[in-house]
Amino acid sequence: MTALTLSTAAAPGLRADAIVIGVAKGAKGPVVAPGAEAVDKAYDGRLAGVLETLGASGAEGEVTKLPAPSGFKAPLVLAVGLGAVPEKDADYDTEALRRAAGVAARALAGSKKAAFALPLADAADAGAIGEGALLGAYSFDAYKNNGKDPKAKNGKAPLAEVALLGGKPRDKAYKAAVERAVAVTEELNRARDLINTPPNDLNPEAFAAIAQAAAKEHGIKVQVLDEKALTKGGYGGILGVGAGSAAGPRLVKLSYTSSKAKKHLAFVGKGITYDSGGISLKPAGHNETMKCDMSGAASVFAAVVAAARLGLEVNVTGWLALAENMPSGSATRPGDVLRMYSGKTVEVLNTDAEGRLVLADALWAASQEKPDAIVDVATLTGAMVLALGNRTFGIMANDDAFRAAVHEAAGEVGEPAWPMPLPEHLRKGMDSPTADIANMGERMGGGLVAGLFLREFVGEGITWAHLDIAGPAFNEGGPFGYTPKGGTGSGVRTLVRLAELTAAGDLG
Repeated sequence: MTALTLSTAAAPGLRADAIVIGVAKGAKGPVVAPGAEAVDKAYDGRLAGVLETLGASGAEGEVTKLPAPSGFKAPLVLAVGLGAVPEKDADYDTEALRRAAGVAARALAGSKKAAFALPLADAADAGAIGEGALLGAYSFDAYKNNGKDPKAKNGKAPLAEVALLGGKPRDKAYKAAVERAVAVTEELNRARDLINTPPNDLNPEAFAAIAQAAAKEHGIKVQVLDEKALTKGGYGGILGVGAGSAAGPRLVKLSYTSSKAKKHLAFVGKGITYDSGGISLKPAGHNETMKCDMSGAASVFAAVVAAARLGLEVNVTGWLALAENMPSGSATRPGDVLRMYSGKTVEVLNTDAEGRLVLADALWAASQEKPDAIVDVATLTGAMVLALGNRTFGIMANDDAFRAAVHEAAGEVGEPAWPMPLPEHLRKGMDSPTADIANMGERMGGGLVAGLFLREFVGEGITWAHLDIAGPAFNEGGPFGYTPKGGTGSGVRTLVRLAELTAAGDLG
C-alpha cells in the first residue's frame, strides 16, 4: 500500500522523484493552480506558457511532464489537469482534486516518492487528494510474475509514497483526514482485490474465511452459516442459488458495535462468486467477467471494516450472501419453487435472476434485528446499465427522503449515482399462479422490477435503500481518474459516508 504523509516542506528542497502540480483550463489557456507557486516562480512566472507550449490545456485527466527547474531536488514536474478554473472566490472541487491525484499517482508508477503540490484549501482537500492518490496507485498483480516484482504494475511497482505539500501534520483535522483516507482506501482496495480474484480461488467458503480473518484483526464479531446451518434455518433463496455448485453457499454476518452508538445500520451485499446464469445459462461473451458478481458483498465487507477502523459511533452489521451459480444435475431449474427464509415462496422463472434470491434471504435476516435502516448493494441487473451507463449506480428506496439522503451521500464522496423510482404497476408482473411471487416480471424496467422484488423481503416499518451497482462495479475499459481497470469498489465510500452521517446524527 502506498504511504501517505503530510509535509510542510517547500517544493524546491524536497527530495522526491516528482513534484505534482495542478493546471486548470482557463478562458485563454492553461492556468497554474494554487499550490504550485514555488514551481511557477522557478520558471520566472512563465510556467503556464511553458505548459501550453508542451500542449497542455488543463483539461481533466491530462498529464504533462517537464524537467524540474534548476535548484530543485526532484528531477521532474508532473502537471495534471483539473478541468475548468473555479468561479471567482470558489475553491477547487474536491472530486476534481481526487481524480487528478489518481491520474498523477498512476502516471508515476515505478517512483518511490512524489510530492503533491495540488490546491489544498482545507483538511477536506487533503483527504480527497490523499484518497485519490492511494486509489490511483492501486494495481492487482497477484497472479503476475514478469521476472521482477510479482506485485509490479506492468513492470513498475506502484508509487511508494505520497507527500501532501501544504499539509499541516500537527493539525487535528488534517491528521484525521489523512487517517480516514488511509483506512477507507485500504479497505476499498481490499474489495478491489476480492473482485479481481479469479473464481477458482474465491468461492463462498474462501470469501467467508477472508471475512473471518479480517473480523478477528479489527475486533468485529463474525458468524458464518454453512450449508447445514442454512438448511436448518430455512434459507431457501441462498441454498437454491448455490444448489448447482460443488462449492457450497455461505451467509456471513459481520457485526461492528460501538459503546456510544445510538443508531444501527445494516448493509447487505450480493456475493455471487461466479455467475454462469445457472440452467438459464448466459450467452457467449457474457461469462468472462462474472467473477465480479460478488462486488456488492465485497463493498459491504470493506465498509464494515472501515467503520471499525475509524471507530465510528454507530453499530454496523454487514450481511454477505455468498453463493456460486452453476448449472448441474442438482441446480435449481426454471419452474422450481423456493421457500425463502421469510416464509414466502418464489417461483424461479429465470435462474440468472439469482442475485435477488440470495439478497431476499439476507434482507429478511437483517430485518429481524430491527435496524434503523438497511442498505443493500448488488450488481443486480443489466437493465440498470442500459438506463444509467457504466459509471453510475441506481438508488431505489421505500422512503423518498432516505433515497435523497443516500444520493447526497454518494455525491459527497464522488460516487456517481442517480435516484430511481419503484413504480407500483410493475409489481403485478411478478404475480405467480404457483407461488407468492415470481423472480421475474416485465422485461422493460427490469432494474425497477428487481427493486420491487427486494422490497417484498424488507421487514415492515424498516427504512431501506437498494444500490444497483451493475454498471460501475467492474471497469472493462481503460483506467480513468482514480478508477482502475477491473474491480472498482463501487459503493464502499457511499456506505462509509452513510455510517459517518448516522454516527453524527445527521441521517434521520
